Amino acid sequence: MEFKEKKRWLFLGLPWTFTTYIIKEDVLTIITGFLNKVENDCYMYKIQDVQLKTSLFERIFGLGTIVCFTGDTTNPTITLTHIKMSREIKDFIFEASEKARLKRRTINTLDIGAGDDVEDILA
Repeated sequence: MEFKEKKRWLFLGLPWTFTTYIIKEDVLTIITGFLNKVENDCYMYKIQDVQLKTSLFERIFGLGTIVCFTGDTTNPTITLTHIKMSREIKDFIFEASEKARLKRRTINTLDIGAGDDVEDILA
């Protein structure tokens, strides 16, 4: 499954911008620019959490903004701004990231500051 969506203006939800989002099962790609194009990729297994934001105007025009929190060093947060089908895309990203982590056998860990105590015990 693959989604290809354009960033839209908030006014009437028209796709008159030069940003394209391509969401596949293994990678999320953002292509920006008109004369100078920049392509940014993030593997799905690096996406740790997904958030959906919808303002009043976005809801009126059927749009939403998806924020992906990643373990990527270049982009710790990836924002897919003013896109249609935002809820379906958010659910797809969340499920695809979970499947990609299981496939690669990676896990997410949080730094809760327990490392100092463990070093004292081991010493």
